[in-house]
Amino acid sequence: MTTMESLIGLVNRIQRACTVLGDYGGTDNNTFSSLWEALPSVAVVGGQSSGKSSVLESIVGRDFLPRGSGIVTRRPLVLQLHKIESGAEEYAEFLHLPRRKFTDFSLVRTEIQDETDRITGKTKQISPIPIHLSIYSPNVVNLTLIDLPGLTKVAVEGQPENIVQEIETMVRSFVEKPNCIILAISPANQDIATSDAIKISREVDPAGERTFGVLTKLDLMDKGTNALEVLEGRSYRLQHPWVGIVNRSQADINKNIDMIVARHKEREYFASSPDYGHLANKMGSEYLAKLLSQHLESVIRARIPSITSLINKSVEELESEMEHLGRPIALDAGAQLYTILGLCRAFERIFKEHLDGGRAGGDRIYNVFDNQLPAALRKLPFERHLSLQNVKKVVSEADGYQPHLIAPEQGYRRLIEGSLNYFRGPAEASVDAVHFVLKELVRKSIAETQELKRFPTFQALLATASNEALERFREEGKTTTLRLVDMESSYLTVDFFRRLPQEVEKTANPAPSNVDRYAEGHFRRIGSNVLSYVGLVSDTLRNTIPKAVVYCQVRQAKQYLLSHFYTEIGKKEGKQLSIMLDEDPALMERRQQCAKRLELYKAARDEIDSVSWAR
Repeated sequence: MTTMESLIGLVNRIQRACTVLGDYGGTDNNTFSSLWEALPSVAVVGGQSSGKSSVLESIVGRDFLPRGSGIVTRRPLVLQLHKIESGAEEYAEFLHLPRRKFTDFSLVRTEIQDETDRITGKTKQISPIPIHLSIYSPNVVNLTLIDLPGLTKVAVEGQPENIVQEIETMVRSFVEKPNCIILAISPANQDIATSDAIKISREVDPAGERTFGVLTKLDLMDKGTNALEVLEGRSYRLQHPWVGIVNRSQADINKNIDMIVARHKEREYFASSPDYGHLANKMGSEYLAKLLSQHLESVIRARIPSITSLINKSVEELESEMEHLGRPIALDAGAQLYTILGLCRAFERIFKEHLDGGRAGGDRIYNVFDNQLPAALRKLPFERHLSLQNVKKVVSEADGYQPHLIAPEQGYRRLIEGSLNYFRGPAEASVDAVHFVLKELVRKSIAETQELKRFPTFQALLATASNEALERFREEGKTTTLRLVDMESSYLTVDFFRRLPQEVEKTANPAPSNVDRYAEGHFRRIGSNVLSYVGLVSDTLRNTIPKAVVYCQVRQAKQYLLSHFYTEIGKKEGKQLSIMLDEDPALMERRQQCAKRLELYKAARDEIDSVSWAR
């Protein structure tokens, strides 16, 4: 294979890979698009019925494109030609049917039509979504051609009113790219000044540096006329020579004349033509294919530094992406267990960072103790419980049939026990509030652990195990905090009440006990004494409840969140471990695509280097 064929074949392979992998949303997506645009391609432009399809078939040497009147090409056709060894069987492949080889080219025509209808329906609508077709043949040169819908001036029945603008916009989106070579097809039996292809190519390539002019239907011109003014560049000059083409006649098409035979007849036409005989060696579809191939080689050589730079950039980004995605999971149980333990450690590290302040979230636990708990304690209904009416009621019920003689101790105890019972609510609420914070931190930690993103099944198992552990810690926290409240109820601080008689004695002019004992002042003093004691207990619980919650829940979560999970993992066999490490299918596909793309780019870089050295 010549250096030229190697270069163009390499570009073809890169373009095909760009197409195959182009819908993958990896980190190098922008680079991938830039690489595609950096690679030269040939866009075939012409008006409807200008002979575009016949030119393409002549270059390929096969009859494979749909035919008909009006708009036939309704989606761009990206046609990649790959030269193979002489004598090898020709075949075609569609990108949307990657594992099917077409050796019958009439089926290729049918598939193009069917695939077009799949997107546009059986109408005359158009779509910018391209069809990708590769043809492997010993009778072609390495080349990428893009067949575009034919330009038109009016909409026909069944087409939207803006079809003219839609087609032109689509064509422009290809030919405006600076690396696009324009193959402008014009019929020789029409005035070149009215050529749709020349009009649009002149607008996007005014210097004519990227445009190759092709005149079709030379054999259909009126007798006594010829197209030498155009072919010799006197009528409209381009930087590159005009090429004349003689298409197969409708009779030849109806008779299924072989394209190889048609090429031979074309050569005979130019060789024997009195008008074009002196240009015969620079006319015809075979010459056009070689001319385009030679030009492509020169363009590719000029683009090698920028293409290499883009490939190197893409390789770096892909390697980074592959590192981020992680390696495929090993098959043996030991390696899988090692992977699982590593995932757990990564999760635990982030979870502890949330608790210890390295990441946001742990401060919400302090907010429970510093704001929510004190607010809940302040809202307890002690004023209602220790109202004059309720104090009288409780003390009287506690005395029974025998009124108290000195101090209503049973009444005090009942009032205190009833008051302390209210502390159970804030104690349990503190436990629950911290539990919900810990659950949220587990959720956030799982989401923030990059290593876990590939394993949705394991994420769910880890979340379940963590939440079950937190539930156990919550029960332990509730038991402990309620026990603190019960402790306060089970043994009252004696010194507080021993001081009460002394304080009464210190007051000036104490009233006789037989008068004051059942007066309102007596019961108000009882309520006030109980409230003072409850305040003392409240201050104590405000300090001890957070200690119990932290010890039973936060500390346990930091140290033993996955202890039970580790025990259960140790009992599992290889198949169960594999199920746990069931990766997200989308991520597996992403890694495979990254690997394919990386392999392509590295191979392309090596090939470019080898071709560059061969120059």
